[in-house]
Amino acid sequence: MLAQDAVNPGDTAWVLVCAGLVLFMTPGLALFYGGMVRTRNVLAMLQQNIIALGVVSLTWVLVGYTIAFGDDAGTGLFGNLELLGLIDLRVPPAPNLHVVAGQVTIPTLAFVAYQMMFAVITPALVTGATAGRLKFLGWAIFLAVWSIVVYAPVAHWLWHPDGWLANFGTQDWAGGMVVHASAGAAVLAVLLVVGRRRGWPHTAAPPNSIPLTILGAGILWFGWFGFNGGDGLQANGVAAQALINTHLAAAAGMLVWLVAERFKDGHSTVVGSVSGAVAGLATITPAAGYVNAISAIVIGAIAGIVCHTALRLKYLLRLDDALDVLAVHFVGGMLGSLLLGLFGDSGINPLGKDGLFFGGGGSLLWHQLVGVVAVVAFAFVLTWVIAAAVQAVVGLRAPADVQEDLDHAQQGTEAYHLGGVAGLSGTGAPQRRAGRDTDAARPAQPVQHARLVTATVDPTLLPTTRELRDALLGAGATSIVVFDATVSAAEPASRSLPRGYWQDQDLLDRARVEVVVEGKAVPAVLDVLSRYGVDRAESFVQDVQLATDVR
Repeated sequence: MLAQDAVNPGDTAWVLVCAGLVLFMTPGLALFYGGMVRTRNVLAMLQQNIIALGVVSLTWVLVGYTIAFGDDAGTGLFGNLELLGLIDLRVPPAPNLHVVAGQVTIPTLAFVAYQMMFAVITPALVTGATAGRLKFLGWAIFLAVWSIVVYAPVAHWLWHPDGWLANFGTQDWAGGMVVHASAGAAVLAVLLVVGRRRGWPHTAAPPNSIPLTILGAGILWFGWFGFNGGDGLQANGVAAQALINTHLAAAAGMLVWLVAERFKDGHSTVVGSVSGAVAGLATITPAAGYVNAISAIVIGAIAGIVCHTALRLKYLLRLDDALDVLAVHFVGGMLGSLLLGLFGDSGINPLGKDGLFFGGGGSLLWHQLVGVVAVVAFAFVLTWVIAAAVQAVVGLRAPADVQEDLDHAQQGTEAYHLGGVAGLSGTGAPQRRAGRDTDAARPAQPVQHARLVTATVDPTLLPTTRELRDALLGAGATSIVVFDATVSAAEPASRSLPRGYWQDQDLLDRARVEVVVEGKAVPAVLDVLSRYGVDRAESFVQDVQLATDVR
């Protein structure tokens, strides 16, 4: 490595900002995945992502960084251990680092911090594929070992100037191979170890909060500007090109995915929007600093159609990839790495190479293909060994009897509860009322011949809570109780799920309404309920004895 004489404050500030953006992507990924899992597995998914910030940050400083960016040990496979624990930082990172020019002048620790965030988020990608099946302790141990044994060597191969793939001529701007291909290969291996969820593929898991997923996707898109924009380690024109390429590829991926979704499923969805955007982001990552804007749009568009088609990949491989990590990240990372061999443009970045479409022949494409195959094979084999060892020693797969409720099993609590009754719309005014709500303190009326009317109704057909209450009280009700219920369906109801999937529901969510009323007012109460979709044939009326009448 070559020493540097001065520190450029602009470049340093840009790299530090980008480090923060990439860090922000990890909680963004947690929300992106967390919104798409079952209600009772939300906290477990969030924890599996957030823990990477703790575990991998420490392994990176202690040993990961020196393996990835220490002076090459002589084989191009990994760095020596002279920077173990960052005790001796005699020189900053090498000026070229395969993707930047010789005049780069930033502090070593700025580079360490920036690269740390890549190391953190890479294994976290795996959690989307293994949703509902990971044992927390086993996952934490897996994170620590994988970040050292798999991630750090692959980063050395491609991002250290003496790495064997860098010397071979393979290029990876921001992680198409180092991040997405290696994580995708890890998904393949881990899924072989932890197996499938119970009932897969015949039992689908509905998302608990699509808005949460959209929020996470927005954070990922925002953070990706640092992910791709900072890899040149300079605040210059190449950084601007990488940033605009990132955004354009995401936009093109989104639109093409929506079109494909429309043709295949008959509608375009908001989950499809962000899925296409993330596919475009993952695919442009290895090429962001090496291609022009038009090429970025084309790459994003290709990602939209190819990654959407790849949604079927998990069924072909019989692998229970819960949230389609293989289709979006694995396929996207490999695809972008290969497309660089077609669209590379040395006019954008002098450290880049011309691809097949820009007069460079097939040399760069061949180098990219070798890099993809090497990274995938290495990451797959080593990951399977690590996962199998963790499974044998402490367990990586959560017991089958807790997989449907990991939040209680691992966290001892739940994220939230939203049922049909809780979802009923209420009434109110822009400002809180002062004083006591006299409407809520209506005195109970004496009942001579009490009857209990019980009915179930689709909550979506109910009016506001006040309108329902006033209508029933007007019909003669003296007591009203509404709560969540689940009823069996005569015919399974098909429910649409994100990304074109669907499931049959044999039990349907309903609101159960119980009304105490004078016997003579029963017909009026039934008339009110029938206005809201209650079938009299599925309701019943019975005599009841009020507690005040018990002697």
